[in-house]
Amino acid sequence: MFCTLVLSARINAQTSYRFSFGKGEQIKGYTPITPRSKFNRAIGYGFDQGSIMEAVENDPKHLLTSAYITSRRPFYFSVKLPEGNYDIKLVLGDMKGSSATTVRAECRRLMLNNVRTNRGTVTTNITIHVRDSLIRNEQGNITGKLRLKQREYGFLHWDDLLTLEFNDSMPKVSAIEIIPNTKASTIFLAGNSTVVDQDREPWAAWGQMLPCFLKPGIVAVANYAESGETLKAFKAERRLDKIWSMAKPNDYLLIEFAHNDQKPGGNYLDPFTAYKQTLKEWIAAARERKVIPVLVTSMHRRSFDSAGHIINTLLDYPAAMRQVALEDSVPLIDLNAMSKTLYEAWGDEKSTRAFVHYPANTFPNQPDELKDNTHFNAYGAFELASCVISSIRKQHLSLEKFIKGDVPLFDPAKPLPAENFYWPRSALVTARWPDGN
Repeated sequence: MFCTLVLSARINAQTSYRFSFGKGEQIKGYTPITPRSKFNRAIGYGFDQGSIMEAVENDPKHLLTSAYITSRRPFYFSVKLPEGNYDIKLVLGDMKGSSATTVRAECRRLMLNNVRTNRGTVTTNITIHVRDSLIRNEQGNITGKLRLKQREYGFLHWDDLLTLEFNDSMPKVSAIEIIPNTKASTIFLAGNSTVVDQDREPWAAWGQMLPCFLKPGIVAVANYAESGETLKAFKAERRLDKIWSMAKPNDYLLIEFAHNDQKPGGNYLDPFTAYKQTLKEWIAAARERKVIPVLVTSMHRRSFDSAGHIINTLLDYPAAMRQVALEDSVPLIDLNAMSKTLYEAWGDEKSTRAFVHYPANTFPNQPDELKDNTHFNAYGAFELASCVISSIRKQHLSLEKFIKGDVPLFDPAKPLPAENFYWPRSALVTARWPDGN
């Protein structure tokens, strides 16, 4: 009864859209979008973040696939939507030339990477989780709100909009269709800055890379992680309540905490007592709701000894989580063990290419050198996400059914060379470090 009432309330609020991109010609069933279609909340859709666009029309007889909008810089298109999961159909390409388009959602959540066409278009699909910071009851009535940090108020994943970033060397978009999806499973992520959708370059985390590995239509990733979080703070700020208000039976909850839980202060949890007990409470709460819990041990910090081996700065927390997994029969993704293999395969020097290590003035308004040995850039985050996918496959966890068939096998001992990783940088950049370390 609980899930039926919640779904009914959200279905009534959801809206579908069909947009055609070009010079404004009318196509039956589609809303025309031109370079002048700037976002405002009264209309509810349009180009965002100061995007500067150009429209091209190749064949007036086939406007839906021959007309497109492009830009020399990353561009953003936003739509006001109620929270929930949505299937997005994209028509990308150019009937008379080449295109290369990378698609990210909200805070740089990777959906499609370097989709290329040559004298033609391709129709591709993604599934996206849209959320707001409000908590609703079974009838859909607002009963509370998350306690956001000040810096979160500017994040694209809390603004009750779906924002799509189109990036790459030749991004060309002909059409977008948005349809609510109430049947897809949802993978909820609870964690800290190593999991969160980092909102700006050059930082990134494995949670925001996960969607590009998964099949659209049947699953959506809902990343509720936040920088600086601990198990205790995550619950106190009502982030866990928000997940429970949206989760339905047979959804998943992946839990990764340790980096901040180990620090002295009001949110400290002793690994073999309070930390274990809190994990067990979350597991029980998930199972009560028929949500499937999965534990993820935290990856190491980048800390090498003189022999080139990783130093365990997370102390007993990974071991405590492994104990909980055994005691409560919970699936475990041992990212801690895999990250040791991965970092040592890179070695001390090459591993800096996976973390936020950049000389001064690499990015705008960055006068100082960046040397962050906890947080990843896009390459490092992608390799950690590959570890997560690898573990799911090797253990044949039920999550395996969501992995795309063309995702290559991954061995942490043989990482992708950094120079082979492709990531066109987003337009949004910061030199401010995430909370936590």
